[in-house]
Amino acid sequence: MKKTISENDFLQAFSDMDRKDQFTYYALTKIFEYYEECEFDSGEEIELDVIAICCDLVEYDSLVSLQEDYSDIEDQDDLECVTQVICYEDDCIIIAAF
Repeated sequence: MKKTISENDFLQAFSDMDRKDQFTYYALTKIFEYYEECEFDSGEEIELDVIAICCDLVEYDSLVSLQEDYSDIEDQDDLECVTQVICYEDDCIIIAAF
């Protein structure tokens, strides 16, 4: 049995699982948009798994903070060569953990 969820339901799911601080509010909205696009593109429903999302995705507040973990990354192009980039903006970078 599946349930269609809104963005608000998505955000609440993170709060309910004590993961509301894993990502910023803005990042969560971007992640929600990403999963909606994936569903649309594939035609397949995706099951919401908050813990898996928290394990699979990482948010950084800048390229400088990302470079603390990955010093060989110079720019967005470098990053896209090694992992999936969900969002790349000045104050919000969301990537698949690698």
